[in-house]
Amino acid sequence: MKPAEEYIFRQPETYRKMLLHIIAVVEQELSDYELLFKWGIPYFYYKKKPFCYLAPNHKRKFVDVGFAKGFQLQLNQEFLVDEKRNTVKSLRYFSLETIDNSVLKAVIEEAKTLYL
Repeated sequence: MKPAEEYIFRQPETYRKMLLHIIAVVEQELSDYELLFKWGIPYFYYKKKPFCYLAPNHKRKFVDVGFAKGFQLQLNQEFLVDEKRNTVKSLRYFSLETIDNSVLKAVIEEAKTLYL
């Protein structure tokens, strides 16, 4: 098993379910991707460049889907969190039920356009 997969399957069930769901959506939307284990978390690379990471926060009870070029995104700003970060903006999910696939897909679609 790859390190990213091991990390995901070691997560408590709530986080594991969210991570697996998010991964399924991302994999559906990206073609030329790789899921790597970088900086201690699963990180999608698109066209061999950092695209988005999946970071469970057990203390604050959410999963962050952080987009490497998040500050270049123009759409869906009402859903993106920056928290004093310089380049990354993320979608934050507190449960499987709060994941809005249409927003997640829209952000992925826009982010892909930044990798031409």
